[in-house]
Amino acid sequence: MKLVWSADTASKAYFDTVKSCELYKESGVAELISAMAAGWKAKLIVETWSRGGAIATSIGLAVASRHGGGRHICIVPDEESRVEYVAAMEKSRMSSQVVVGKAEVEEVVENLEGIDFLVVDSRRNEFARILRVAKLGQRGAVLICKNANSRAASDFRWRSVVDGESRIVRSMFLPVGRGLDIAHVGARGESTAFGKGERRWIKRIDRQSGEEFVIRK
Repeated sequence: MKLVWSADTASKAYFDTVKSCELYKESGVAELISAMAAGWKAKLIVETWSRGGAIATSIGLAVASRHGGGRHICIVPDEESRVEYVAAMEKSRMSSQVVVGKAEVEEVVENLEGIDFLVVDSRRNEFARILRVAKLGQRGAVLICKNANSRAASDFRWRSVVDGESRIVRSMFLPVGRGLDIAHVGARGESTAFGKGERRWIKRIDRQSGEEFVIRK
C-alpha cells in the first residue's frame, strides 16, 4: 500500500488555508504545503518550529490534518516556544499537538512512528539529523525543507539524509517563498530496481543560475 493522491481533498485544504491565513501576507507556502499534506491524506504530519518563526505553515498543516483525517504534531525546542506557538494557533482558531523537545529535537522525532509528512527548516542546524532518524510510514512519505534558498545546492542531497531502506521516488526544488526542497519517498518494500541494464533520466535545476540539467543515470 502506498500514498494515494486526492485532488479533491487537496483543493479543499488549499482554499480553507487561504481563508485561515488572510492575516498573514506570505507567498503561498502555507497553502501549497497544506494542499500537499491533505492531498496525500497524511495520517501523521510532523513539523518543527521555534520562537519567532512564521505560523502560517502550521495553520495550513492543521487544516490539512482535518481534511485528511490525520494528526498534526509540532515539535518545539523549549517552553517559551510552546507558549508562543499555542497562542498564535489559538488566535487563528487552530490547534495541534505540541511536543517540547527538552532534549535534542531529533530524539523526539525518533520516537514518532509512521511519519508520512515531515516539514523542517533548512536554516536550522539539526534538519539533516532529523531526516536521518525519522521513522517514515510504510505507505511512503513526503519530506519538505523550507527556506532552502539559504543553502548552497551542493550542501543538500536527499539521498544523504534518509535511511538506506527508503527510496526517493522524485525530488524537486520550488522557488516558492524562500525556497522549498521536496522529496517523495516510496512505500516500504517497493523495488528499487529499474530493470537490468535499464537507465533513467534525472532532471536537476541549479538554484543559483536557474539552469536545467538532464542526466542519464
